[in-house]
Amino acid sequence: MAFTKEQRITNLLSMAQRARRIVSGAFAVEQAMKKKQAVYLLVAADAADESKKTYKGLAEKYKVPYAEGLDREMLGTCLGKEYRAAAALTDAGFAKKLHQLMEESL
Repeated sequence: MAFTKEQRITNLLSMAQRARRIVSGAFAVEQAMKKKQAVYLLVAADAADESKKTYKGLAEKYKVPYAEGLDREMLGTCLGKEYRAAAALTDAGFAKKLHQLMEESL
């Protein structure tokens, strides 16, 4: 049975979480960006417009590729947390794979 794109993304993010290669939550994401540890930013599709604007600005400022996907609940769940509006991958391998998944059509 083939996994849906969404399932593959959540599985990848869960693996990154277990490997401690992802940070989530506003403060942690911002810190990872400023310290140039973030290599890919995922913003929840249902995050507040103001939050999206902030994260998009950070991503552009620090030249980190970013995408919108999943919802806050799903993003939080696959990271073992409550709701999460954003998560930043700190590992190039995970980032590359997530980017490939995000580029695939549904």
